[in-house]
Amino acid sequence: MEIKSTLVVVNEKEIPPQPGVTDGQSLQPIVGNAERPTDRIRVALATFEPGTIERLHWHPIEAFYYVISGRATVRDFEGKEYDASPGTSIYAPAGIAGAHEWEVRETMQLLSVRASTDSARKMQFTVEKDTKRSYIDLDELVRREGVRFESHY
Repeated sequence: MEIKSTLVVVNEKEIPPQPGVTDGQSLQPIVGNAERPTDRIRVALATFEPGTIERLHWHPIEAFYYVISGRATVRDFEGKEYDASPGTSIYAPAGIAGAHEWEVRETMQLLSVRASTDSARKMQFTVEKDTKRSYIDLDELVRREGVRFESHY
């Protein structure tokens, strides 16, 4: 029996940046995308410009971030602040209790790992701090293919 390698080696310099979900953010999709499909994970290199604020939000899937360079303040659902700098890991469980916000102070680059490649589960829900109401813009919902749900009849 012959076994062929399925190893994937990717150099970030070969991946053109694309716009992120927030102004001041760009993403380089590493694996878990059309060019390099995976079974269960999506990994991207995210770069944030200084002054970028990604409002309080949550995901319906787990998210893990590892800060490579730069500095930001990360806030949780209760408003507690954390300093994120090189070597910091942030784990955001699925759901509103794992909500987080980024306020970037120095150009920041981080590795973003998501626990699904399913487009409908990659959504991001913004949270209003005062009411804790969460929502997603219709354009984003359409882009993430979340406007139609399968029927199991």
